[in-house]
Amino acid sequence: MKISSKLKNIHFLSLMGTGGMSVLTFVFTAVLYRSLSVRDLGIWFFFQTLLSFMDMFRQGFLTTAFVKFYSGTSEERGKEVIGSTWYIASGITLVFILVNIPILFFLSYIPDESLNYFLKYFSINLLMSLPMIIAMCITQGELRFDRLMYIRVTQVMLLIIFLGLLIFFKANNLHNLMMANIISSLATSLLCILAGWSGIKHFFSKTPKTIKELFDFGKYTVGTSISSNLFGVTDTFIINFLLGPASLAVYNLGKRLMEIVEIPLRSFVATAMPSLSKAYNSGNKDEVIYIMKKYIGMITFAFVPIIIIGYLLAPFALSIIGGGQYKGTEAGAIAVNIFRISIIFALLFPGDRFMAVTLDAVHMPQVNFIKVIVMLAVNLLADVAGVYIFHNVYGIVVGNLFLPLTAIIVSNIALQKYQRFSFLDTYKLGYNELKSLLSNSLSSFSKK
Repeated sequence: MKISSKLKNIHFLSLMGTGGMSVLTFVFTAVLYRSLSVRDLGIWFFFQTLLSFMDMFRQGFLTTAFVKFYSGTSEERGKEVIGSTWYIASGITLVFILVNIPILFFLSYIPDESLNYFLKYFSINLLMSLPMIIAMCITQGELRFDRLMYIRVTQVMLLIIFLGLLIFFKANNLHNLMMANIISSLATSLLCILAGWSGIKHFFSKTPKTIKELFDFGKYTVGTSISSNLFGVTDTFIINFLLGPASLAVYNLGKRLMEIVEIPLRSFVATAMPSLSKAYNSGNKDEVIYIMKKYIGMITFAFVPIIIIGYLLAPFALSIIGGGQYKGTEAGAIAVNIFRISIIFALLFPGDRFMAVTLDAVHMPQVNFIKVIVMLAVNLLADVAGVYIFHNVYGIVVGNLFLPLTAIIVSNIALQKYQRFSFLDTYKLGYNELKSLLSNSLSSFSKK
């Protein structure tokens, strides 16, 4: 296979996009840990966690529904879907702004600094990123993961540059960092508009019928999109208000390295939906389940060496991110333990994520919505019980085990009604598929 063909592979481009963004995010986080106090770091991560949740809520209404109704359609239908997506996204953003405006007059009555910063800046961030979010939907619908990579990397690169300038001019504080975040989103959105990637010219191509189709589907798929963020928000709230911003900064440091499993997982989840939808649309139930089981099994086994290496190298990796001030400290030891416990639980992540996207593909998004509600209740109970028992962030980490377990159980019950299958065979199939893939790859390599 030629190099150019490999570079056009959607799995490779998706992985490069999420991987490139995550590497840059690592760099940004490492600089932050060296330039802000632990308390300010906690406030920043509180803000970012809640902002990401609001953004994922908006994207949850859009991305999966857009890909489903846009892929393979006629040019005219495609314009209607783009215009209708713009309409829904603008409406959601406007609602957030209208809710936020009156709150701004009462910020002086909110004593918690973390919450104060969030309420002050979240709506303007969502407005500035709107064209960028629509552009990301379009690039996924057209399988242009190269463009998606450019958009993601551009935003984070700009943020790193602005942070570097703030440090150079000795103006690095929370307020200026918030401004840098807004400007980086605005600049990336303007790039998407000027490059013609945002589809804003099709805004008036919207139709009431298409808007209703997207909204009716999106109101359920939003559950899948926000599920991982929702539980992070719950953890963040409980840690911030019960244990304080400093504990939140340590917790975030321990969780930061989880990107080594999240990067490939997000990449393959993004490319799984078209394959699953195609099999479903052709009426092939066996193929749908086969694709799901193959993804779950292969990626679970592929995670094993990553988890072992990550577990062993955790102290070294976290010292790179957090800086020397955490080396040999209790906070550093806690961060290492948080990561080691979390990464073991990651073996359950593929089952959770790919069963969720399969439910969307087979027109059962309402199950994902119900599942998220159940998981939220479980997460709240586990977090509160964990803090009560352990009196520290370890209680939150241990409680996280119940989330993927709950997700897999609920998803499995629903998918069994669609098509009977053995969940345990998933790992046998994945092992055989991965072994075959490695064998073929080695065979091809030896012939060259």
